[in-house]
Amino acid sequence: MAKEREKEKKMFVGVSWNCAAELKFLITALLFVCSLVTVLQFLPPRFSLSSPDLRACIPDISTTAAVSNSTAAFSNSTAASNSSKTTADAAAVNLSPPPLPPPTTPSWPPPRQQDEVLQGGIIKRSFNTYGAASYNFVLMSAYRGGLNTFAVMGLSSKPLHVYGNPSYQCRWVPHNSTVPTSTAAGYKILPDWGYGRVYTVVVVNCTFPSPVGLDDLGGGTLLLLASTNGGGDGSSNTTDTIPALTEKPRTLNPNYFTSPPKYDYLYCGSCLYGGLSPQRIREWLAYHIRLFGERSHFVIHDAGGLHGEVMEVLKPWMEKGYVTVQDIKEQERFDGYYHNQFLIVNDCLHRYRFDAKWMFFFDVDEFVFVPRRNNIKAVMDSFSGYTQFTIEQMTMSNKLCLSDDVGVAHKKWGFEKLVYKDVKRGIRRDRKYAVQPRNVYATGVHMSQNVAGKTTHKTEGRIKYFHYHGTIADRREPCREFVNTTYLTSEDGIPYVQDTTMRRAAGNVKKFELRMIGPRLKGTRQ
Repeated sequence: MAKEREKEKKMFVGVSWNCAAELKFLITALLFVCSLVTVLQFLPPRFSLSSPDLRACIPDISTTAAVSNSTAAFSNSTAASNSSKTTADAAAVNLSPPPLPPPTTPSWPPPRQQDEVLQGGIIKRSFNTYGAASYNFVLMSAYRGGLNTFAVMGLSSKPLHVYGNPSYQCRWVPHNSTVPTSTAAGYKILPDWGYGRVYTVVVVNCTFPSPVGLDDLGGGTLLLLASTNGGGDGSSNTTDTIPALTEKPRTLNPNYFTSPPKYDYLYCGSCLYGGLSPQRIREWLAYHIRLFGERSHFVIHDAGGLHGEVMEVLKPWMEKGYVTVQDIKEQERFDGYYHNQFLIVNDCLHRYRFDAKWMFFFDVDEFVFVPRRNNIKAVMDSFSGYTQFTIEQMTMSNKLCLSDDVGVAHKKWGFEKLVYKDVKRGIRRDRKYAVQPRNVYATGVHMSQNVAGKTTHKTEGRIKYFHYHGTIADRREPCREFVNTTYLTSEDGIPYVQDTTMRRAAGNVKKFELRMIGPRLKGTRQ
């Protein structure tokens, strides 16, 4: 019996010892409350506190966990207070303008709606929203188009634009806080003609009443305010504030927009993807660099097609300054038409708008041709009165070759041995085009509908292009049928006529490549 009392005594002491901290805290709190009640009895009536007020001041100490959490919260709160004080002190000596306002987003989690029973027994059902089907705006780029105008390129939800009425506003926030903010309506252009998928391409033009960023300090930020206007949800109007472009102080050069362009001709390439043939890319580059000359440049967009062997073909011309490669594979996250092709060409248009006199849009299986009695400069000068002209297509067979090339076809270039042209009548063939980019607001794949100035389609006899469809992504030998005739009809009823125009140009192109970069690409494979 004595042993059991001794055991219970030790157990009580152990429990008391383990809970000593909590007991001290509880006793201290009770002592504080009792002292406060005693003091309040001697205060004037206007200082009296009601019992509910006292209850609100008493902490919830029902469990040991609550006490521990309260202590941890006090420590975190103290650390946050010190951190805020440090930030405030730093801001007091920071002379830069205040930070940009954060984008407006709905509260999270949204308040949950409940079903209700209305008068008359009608049940009003509720609808609760979670997540988003697609983004309001996906910014790619923004560029100046002059002293008071900008272009912003991005993607937006296609259903939002098809079934809603989203709008855009532009705001220029100067770096110098003494200069007032400027605001302008954003004019939206949808250049992909409805080809978008989940996303459609949007080009927003922002034109302010007067030049911006020309004050003594200069610099500032262009904000794009994208409003859904209830699109997708008629009860809400969400506006996202997007920092589209930031200019550092004293970096704006007003002469850039009026100076002569750096290049006579600039090529804006479409998205390259898949297992491209290095040999076909090699031929295409050598041919067009020779055609357009020293004052030309080629912008190649990699959507996954520039594998190692293709890059080996590009490197010599990149080192010579003729080629720029842009990695655009990130756009694959957003489901748009044909690897977001319309977005990419519009970015290229505005990025290089003041760097080129003429800008060409066509594909790497297409070869622009100027008759031998002419040259590219004379042809382009003849179109100087037009902002845009389209180029007629010559569709070539991608498998028919001459019998003379049997056994040696693998030594010849693609456009050298594919010599049969499709002459089927009564069909509409695609055209490609060129523009004077300073007069273009947005562009497409086969032509632009947003230009200032005239467009002509009457270019026959002056310029055309040969299209070798299906050859660029085929790494096999293209010659799969050899014939020895000037005219034939294929098994599928397509009439072909022999055309050796490009075959005759191959020799000079090969000599040009050898002179420019040497034999570096001699071992290039299909």
